[in-house]
Amino acid sequence: MNILVTGGAGFIGSHLCEALLNKGTNVICVDDFNNYYNPNFKEDNIKIGLKSKNFRLYRTDITGIKNLKLIFQKNKVEKIIHLAARAGVRASINDPVLYEKVNVLGTLNLLELAKQFKIKNFIFGSSSSIYGNTKVPFEEDCNTDKQISPYAATKKAAELICYTYSHLYNIPITCLRLFTVYGPRGRPDMAPYMFTELIYKGKELNVFGDGTTKRDYTYITDIIKGILSVLDKEFKYEIINLGNSNPIELNHFISIIEKNLGKKAKIKKMPIPPGDVLITYSNIKKAKKMLNWQPKVKIEDGMKSFIEWYKNERT
Repeated sequence: MNILVTGGAGFIGSHLCEALLNKGTNVICVDDFNNYYNPNFKEDNIKIGLKSKNFRLYRTDITGIKNLKLIFQKNKVEKIIHLAARAGVRASINDPVLYEKVNVLGTLNLLELAKQFKIKNFIFGSSSSIYGNTKVPFEEDCNTDKQISPYAATKKAAELICYTYSHLYNIPITCLRLFTVYGPRGRPDMAPYMFTELIYKGKELNVFGDGTTKRDYTYITDIIKGILSVLDKEFKYEIINLGNSNPIELNHFISIIEKNLGKKAKIKKMPIPPGDVLITYSNIKKAKKMLNWQPKVKIEDGMKSFIEWYKNERT
């Protein structure tokens, strides 16, 4: 089996590539190693993959369809797991054009190639940010017409394009709405990494709001199992939540980090930025039913593992 993974040197992508390699799969990894965060972190992420004869790395940008097509011509790609994206709600407000180009045009390019090369299964890494400030828990069939950040809007647009290609060309497509993924190799701009680093170094931590906002933190191993469970399903078109279904209040989240580090956070209260949602909370009934998937890792255990990794690899 030859599977192409976009964003394969990133946090989720690198874990996924390793899981696929462990299953004996041939992995074609595409990543542009952009500077959204330190590219050296991504170089570290793929060290294990590079040791495998079943791993091929292409350093290219998904917005350039000509280069992508060459990859498809050189490799008999059978399935695509599309995780590459410009991530981050707040950063998208500052540069919406870039986010549209990567997240929408990049997805369209891959769908065009999926059509041309008769791909058997297309899995798209979508986002819980699509839901905005709607009622909780978030259900896949609820109204998602009110995104509150360019990032969320581009993910919604990409889902719509996925549906169109599934309808027109019978490409099996599953959009997985991922909820605040964390764990070893986590992105340094996300709360688990950022808060851990600031508290560890004794630096001031900006807390937006009164600390009662909540996030549905989902551990990386649970997410990888969820993605792998879709590989052999070949749904015509489905949207499925992958989340822990257990929102954690920000104040409690910080206390978990403090406990593991044995240090107290230096907190500076800030207003909640535009684009930030107040709570994410996944309804995962559909994932349980269709994928036989359920998250296993509790936030206390997951953050303990992450902080151990951080102290070993980043200090």
